[in-house]
Amino acid sequence: MAGVNKVILVGNLGKDPEITNIGNDVKKAAFSLATSESYKTKDGNKVDQTEWHNIVLWRGLADIAERFLHKGSKIYLEGKIKYRTYDDKDGNKRYITEIVGDTFTMLDSKQGGQDGGSNTPPPVPIDIPNGPEDDLPF
Repeated sequence: MAGVNKVILVGNLGKDPEITNIGNDVKKAAFSLATSESYKTKDGNKVDQTEWHNIVLWRGLADIAERFLHKGSKIYLEGKIKYRTYDDKDGNKRYITEIVGDTFTMLDSKQGGQDGGSNTPPPVPIDIPNGPEDDLPF
């Protein structure tokens, strides 16, 4: 039986998406997403806890992220956890945990671009397949 790798997050972008053109019309969007929860301690004090997630979107989803997502945008995201490693410039092994998005829905109620322009977000939910994974450049 195959395992399940499914992540669902609702949060706000911590920065504008960073767009990278890989070649052969393959685009990558990367950004941080903050999720927050509140709870009360035994003595009744409210505590807010924020977690930051590294998000990666490919191809069509990256195109839409580039056009419509900005720092502070609220989204519902579905994807899967990916782990990778690399050696930094000093030869130290570094570990990265990323969420590779499969689909997302913009939850902001405001219409138009940040500057009040005429950019209208696409209909929601946005569900553009990323395509086969075996042709990704990693």
